Amino acid sequence: MDRPDDRRASAVRFATELVAWIATPWALWPYSWPLAVLSVVVLIGLPAVFSTPGDKAHVVVAVPGWATVLLVLLQLVAAVVASWWLMPVWAAVLVSLLAAATLVTEVPRTRWLLAGG
Repeated sequence: MDRPDDRRASAVRFATELVAWIATPWALWPYSWPLAVLSVVVLIGLPAVFSTPGDKAHVVVAVPGWATVLLVLLQLVAAVVASWWLMPVWAAVLVSLLAAATLVTEVPRTRWLLAGG
């Protein structure tokens, strides 16, 4: 099975990831700066190091498709939780809608990853 063309899905996913990368450490900083730093390492570092062969051009550490799916879900949950914790309601609603759009647009890639890439 060929990897689906996911340029639009990638753009939506990246927008959600940006929210997670910015909002999560920002929300955690007043409570614990080490947790804020750890959140950046986890949210940016793990997907940079661990990826499914065929999903990215350069794979540092190969993992099965389900691991990549879990990393995407982690990003989505972080974006939504941090937005509701940190932002005004209207902004948190927009982030939640963005995360929902990511879930919908990621379906072909998720199926491909879970089928073994």
